[in-house]
Amino acid sequence: MNKRDSYLLALRPEIPSAKVTENMSSDEQFQNATLRPVIKLQDELLLAGFKNYIQKHKNVFYELSLERRLAYIDNAIHKDTKFRNSLKGMVIGQFTIEEYEKYIQNSSALNKRMMNLVTQRLQDNVQLLEKAIAC
Repeated sequence: MNKRDSYLLALRPEIPSAKVTENMSSDEQFQNATLRPVIKLQDELLLAGFKNYIQKHKNVFYELSLERRLAYIDNAIHKDTKFRNSLKGMVIGQFTIEEYEKYIQNSSALNKRMMNLVTQRLQDNVQLLEKAIAC
């Protein structure tokens, strides 16, 4: 393992609930061993990226009800290819070489899992997306 890979793995948070067992599919193992820790590590960057997305789209997000905000997050990630690719880059850039090699073997299915996890994380943190009020 090279230095970069060692540093990346050392940075990742442990997620006790993200268990990896032999009877899981390889995609589920990758999700729990790699995607969940990387997405948790990148949480603040993902939030910053979404705040930038909101701003670029005229802050409409802030005028929506909670239910509509959750739908807005889902829609932004699943319909806006450019934004989705930006989010994928934030996650994939934290992969080790070995993880990247596993990822490219089944990138389509893993991208779907990745974007579902990112969507859920942003929706779970919707309260952190409130517009800052100047005092």
